[in-house]
Amino acid sequence: MLEKIEEEIRNCRKCLLWKNRKNAVPGEGNIDAELMLIGEAPGKTEDEMGRPFVGKAGQLLNEILEKNGIKRQEIYITNVVKCRPPNNRNPLKEEIEKCFPYLKMQIDIIRPKIIVTLGNVATYSLLPLYGFKSTSITRLRGKVLSSPLHQIKILPTYHPAACIYNPELKNAIAEDFGKVRELLNL
Repeated sequence: MLEKIEEEIRNCRKCLLWKNRKNAVPGEGNIDAELMLIGEAPGKTEDEMGRPFVGKAGQLLNEILEKNGIKRQEIYITNVVKCRPPNNRNPLKEEIEKCFPYLKMQIDIIRPKIIVTLGNVATYSLLPLYGFKSTSITRLRGKVLSSPLHQIKILPTYHPAACIYNPELKNAIAEDFGKVRELLNL
């Protein structure tokens, strides 16, 4: 089922982002993952390789995961928007709306216990689905939001790319993944 969605994503032309992509980036990882990470959109390296979080931000994310005993191959990692926006701009509302059904299907198939939203776009896009109001990432960051109706926990944190521009945020993200480790009982 997940393979079918990934193929649909690779062939998608629902918004104009497909025109400039080298590769759509559906996501990757363990279909039985307890942890799902959701970013905003692929960057340049991700577009070239067709894989999520493989550029500089991905390398930083891998370090944080490793330090917390979380194996990348045991999680599922994706983005709200599956194609790279021009010049790495934030995805537009209509691009998010066109791509969001794919993300919803991925979540429904994988059924993670915990979702970590990486950055504002992922947080703003996902929280209303689970009945939460979106506010700034600085207010939500590090708070574990529980949705009993959906039996899922959501932990918003900064996008790893933000650490490239503001290295002080790395400690906050590391702290948040420490909470994830505790929630997963690692």
